[in-house]
Order: sequence, then C-alpha cells, then structure tokens
Amino acid sequence: MGARIVYIEDEAEMIDLVRIILKRKSIEVIGALDGPTGLKTVAEQKPDLVLLDLMMPGMDGWDVYHQLKANKETENIPVIIVTARALDIDRILGLEIAKVNDYLSKPFTPQELINRIQKVLDTQLGVTSSSNE
Repeated sequence: MGARIVYIEDEAEMIDLVRIILKRKSIEVIGALDGPTGLKTVAEQKPDLVLLDLMMPGMDGWDVYHQLKANKETENIPVIIVTARALDIDRILGLEIAKVNDYLSKPFTPQELINRIQKVLDTQLGVTSSSNE
C-alpha cells in the first residue's frame, strides 16, 4: 500500500496499535493526541488519509472534521471515523449527512481496518475493487 495516514486519537495506545497493524502494509501512521494538534499535523503532512476519533476532550472529532473540510488545503483528504460510538444514528450522521468516507466502530479486527483503508484509498485513486466486503 505505502500510504501515509494521520490518526487523530486521544488514546496513545490506540495509535500505537493501529501503527503496528498498518506497518505490515507499509503504511506510515502519524499520531496526534488532540484535535488542534491533528489539524496542524494534517496541514503539514498532507496525508493520504485521516483516521479520526469522535470522542476526544476539548475539540471533538466532528469539530476537527468540519475544520478539515472547510480548509482548501485539506478538504479533499479522505476521512475514516474510528470510534466507540457505534449507534446507527452516529453512522447515519457520519456517512449520509457529514459525508465521511467510512465509519469504523471500535473494537475492530486488524483485517477490517486494513480493508476499510484500502477501499477508501482505492476509491480516491479511482481503482475499482472486485472484493466484496
């Protein structure tokens, strides 16, 4: 794969876990432990994708998402929400209203994370995938 991802998540252990999972696929994971740091990191790094937690102290994930999409420099970077908020209404808000690229509920399997990231990156690159998830 060889992509670069910024993961905005207030739990360092989750960032480390995702980094370990994605290292096998040659994906670099840059962690940011809060919203403001995440916005700055995304603007500086111009990653291929952003993984974004919703429930963070201070600036929550939705605030971060809206600021990313309001900025011309970062508006086209795909975002996958990664959250413990697994209610159907949260998924609908994310996928249908906010138009995030994907919504992944914790806990997830390593393969599920890899598949979702691959699907979003392929979509961005215009690659059609024959795998059914």
